[in-house]
Amino acid sequence: MAKSPASPTKATRQLLNTRSTPDWPTFFNTLLGSATDPRLKQFYSTSLPSGDTPLKDVEFVALDFETTGLDPKKDEIISIGIVPFTMKRIRCRDSAQWFVNPHRPLEEESVIIHGITDSEVENAPDLLKILEKVLDSLAGKIVVVHYKNIEREFMNQALQTRLNEGIHFPVIDTLAIESAIQQRDFGGFINRLKGNRPGSVRLGRSRQRYGLPAYQPHHAVTDALATAELLQAQIAYHFSPDTPLSELWL
Repeated sequence: MAKSPASPTKATRQLLNTRSTPDWPTFFNTLLGSATDPRLKQFYSTSLPSGDTPLKDVEFVALDFETTGLDPKKDEIISIGIVPFTMKRIRCRDSAQWFVNPHRPLEEESVIIHGITDSEVENAPDLLKILEKVLDSLAGKIVVVHYKNIEREFMNQALQTRLNEGIHFPVIDTLAIESAIQQRDFGGFINRLKGNRPGSVRLGRSRQRYGLPAYQPHHAVTDALATAELLQAQIAYHFSPDTPLSELWL
């Protein structure tokens, strides 16, 4: 059974090491000056919340990719799902999904995982055809993902391949948060002596800890929704709505 949510005024020790995180609004101004593609320029010109903005006042968008594999240098994005939300509300009506043509046959192993078939992507557009819509959905918001190395690295590599310039954007990583919580509560020598150890931080298992329902995995919009709900639960149980954004963004 999940613990009771934390008091909204409870002070919490910072869980994540964000020392290497840039000041994203300032960094976006730098990126705006160096970007050449007009879609990227538009993306970087949209104002971001400052790091001292309380989480309760932040506009988020959960992002999930389905891909042909796990290596961004050789695999491709085949589905993108987004769900905008705040700490109080998930805007399911504004969610969106796009299929993306990988320009290659899908491997049987990946089809078994995500259920997307060749017939669904062979007539889908290339990422560049929908890039403006995708970036418009992310612009000005803090992107929330479950394992940042997928969405951030795949998007960056995809644009490097197509535009000869990549992309950077702030993320909150619910996997990183859950991993830090598990290490805090169940890591260390004493816990090992007691037979305790950190639990799984996979999306479904993480949700179970907060009493969230099980969803069918590996569907981009559903996984984005699951990630949005997970962040809301993590904040309710372990943080305060007044926690500054800079404690969690990466």
